[in-house]
Amino acid sequence: MNTGAKQEVTILIAEDDDGHAELIKDNLFESGLRNPLVRFRDGQEALDFFFAPPAGNTLRREHGRAYMLLLDIRMPKVDGVAVLKRIKGAAELKNMPVIMLTTTDDPREIRTCYELGCNCYITKPVDYGKFTDILTRLGLFLLVVQVPQLNGP
Repeated sequence: MNTGAKQEVTILIAEDDDGHAELIKDNLFESGLRNPLVRFRDGQEALDFFFAPPAGNTLRREHGRAYMLLLDIRMPKVDGVAVLKRIKGAAELKNMPVIMLTTTDDPREIRTCYELGCNCYITKPVDYGKFTDILTRLGLFLLVVQVPQLNGP
């Protein structure tokens, strides 16, 4: 039964740069977004969240919860393209929105990410003012977007 209520989406941020991560969080908050935010410092942390078996205090995805991933490409341990490929290749995760948010503007990387199933590719501008403007606009978008719940383990 559809009650018409919009489920709160948890925003996942896979970003190794502390400054960029804080800027993303701050600007999403400034745009009015109050969703839960979870940050991963490298691609392996993101993969562990989705695929590692539950153990101890390890943060793990929840069945029936809605997530959206903001994913950098250049990260240690496992890069964003490999994370994207693994997520979009998993039946229970393939419908989760993944937005590439990266400094990489190589057309081959952009094409690869779309071929693998990313929903949007945003290049981080070098200019601070432009970057904060893009993040504010992204926050406003995230306020209204509908995201499916994850099903499966």
